[in-house]
Amino acid sequence: MATQDRQPTQKDDESLDFASAMTQLETLVERLESGELTLEESLKAFEQGVALTRDAQKRLDEAELKVRSLTENADGGMQLSPFDIGEEPGER
Repeated sequence: MATQDRQPTQKDDESLDFASAMTQLETLVERLESGELTLEESLKAFEQGVALTRDAQKRLDEAELKVRSLTENADGGMQLSPFDIGEEPGER
């Protein structure tokens, strides 16, 4: 029988950083791939994974906005510049 390793979600810890969210997401994936979870546990793990993924994407979007707004121009002033992440349009 699978253990009840409860993984914290964003609701549990609002200050969860990106690296912690990714670590928790990897742990959830490993648990799901193990095949040892019940259907109910799998659904709960999946829900937690979706929440962690959304939180991580939100953090990435916020970081992108900060980079865009803090780009410095040649004379030392700040200018808004697009952030190129090397992705083709429509990949997201």
